[in-house]
Amino acid sequence: MLYIIYSHTLNLMSLKKRILNILFWSIISAAFIGPGTITTASKAGAEFGFSLLWALVFSTFACIILQEASARIAINTGKNLGEAISIRYKDKSKRWIILLLIVGAIIIGSAAYETGNLIGAVAGITLIMDIKPYWLVLIIGIMAAIALSIPSIRIIARLMGYLVVIMGTVFLVTAVMIKPDAGEIVKGAIVPNIPEGSGAGLLILGLIGTTVVPYNLFLGSGIADNNQRINEMRLGLGIAIILGGVISGAVLVVGTAVQGDYSYQSLAAALTDGIGEWAIYLFGFGMFAAGFSSAVTAPLASAITAKSLFGTVKNAKWDIGSLNFRLVWAFVLLTGIFFGVINIKPIPVIIFAQAMNGFVLPFIAVFIVIVVNDPELMGYSKINGWFSNILMGFVVWVTMVLGGMNILKSVEAVMQWSFVSSSYSVCILIFVTFLFTLGLFYYIFKRRRKKSKSHKRLLHFVRKIRILIIL
Repeated sequence: MLYIIYSHTLNLMSLKKRILNILFWSIISAAFIGPGTITTASKAGAEFGFSLLWALVFSTFACIILQEASARIAINTGKNLGEAISIRYKDKSKRWIILLLIVGAIIIGSAAYETGNLIGAVAGITLIMDIKPYWLVLIIGIMAAIALSIPSIRIIARLMGYLVVIMGTVFLVTAVMIKPDAGEIVKGAIVPNIPEGSGAGLLILGLIGTTVVPYNLFLGSGIADNNQRINEMRLGLGIAIILGGVISGAVLVVGTAVQGDYSYQSLAAALTDGIGEWAIYLFGFGMFAAGFSSAVTAPLASAITAKSLFGTVKNAKWDIGSLNFRLVWAFVLLTGIFFGVINIKPIPVIIFAQAMNGFVLPFIAVFIVIVVNDPELMGYSKINGWFSNILMGFVVWVTMVLGGMNILKSVEAVMQWSFVSSSYSVCILIFVTFLFTLGLFYYIFKRRRKKSKSHKRLLHFVRKIRILIIL
């Protein structure tokens, strides 16, 4: 009897540990399921139905691959992604150029995204309450500052995890009550399709950029616990990201209910017509929860990125709670508050910011691939295997193709290159990016082989010395 009770207690403790682990890694979901996800996904559903669901499926897969690699770097090396990149290029003349590019892409970019987070949260509240937007921006900004002042990343992560659970339930319930066509959902999720019409390419890139957020890769690496086992990290992180992908898909399904021109008001009206007057309260609270959770995680990710890049020498000055750490997240938060108070129109800004995420993503992904294959940083027994490299190479290649397609469309629209057919341009783009990806991995494996030979020679020399000492 005592054995049964003891065994049952251990099982409950193990289950609790797993749930807390998932909640902890849900900070990643909280960071990418913001107003950007809600706006981009619902607009994709409103304009193209279920035909862009495949982009969310791919982006969820890509998010798992890159976030797992980023967290694995931290667990195996004791260095987060920013520190690993800094160490990898410590003796290179281009080190500062690389670091400045990362700072520009992550910290400055996060400040821009923070505007969308705050005005997105305000847009949700103003759907159900008549309050001046600038007061709401200030109130939400103060609430975010209080959350960021908590001297524990783990507590912040769990708080954001609970918000994601509440917000996800709101959108999942709403999506189910719309009663969508299951066959169309499956078709849209597994059949890649780029519909004809303006904005489809930008929305696809936005759906990827809003899920695989570049600053999240630094955030996930920065919060990874060195004492956590790889399998535990993979379980918690994988489930949290998949749940986030399901919530994003539910948002897209909700967007299909919109008739006419897309706006938050038209989306709320469609939900009200479909499932009742109370739907507007569900949507309004969902927008607020998404905006507030991301309004906390974006400044936090920026501060962690700055700490990883500049805090390696005098680390005490960049501890969480230090002046430097707080100045970074305060800069991001205050920038968002400033632009939120002057009441910028949210939808165009949010979608453009998410598309820019998609452009930056391949740049950061390449550095992750290089670091995770560096035997000096990772250790010879912990560098990426061939299967992981194939998956990461596929993600890098596809994101480069999608980003390049939007660049081509922009150039052709501006330069009016009508003599170049779109299919011809896309074929060239696919070929060039594929060659680049092959070249990247050729460089990586050539470097790995060279260092592996040096390592074997060193081990052989050490063995000889040991034999001589014994003799």
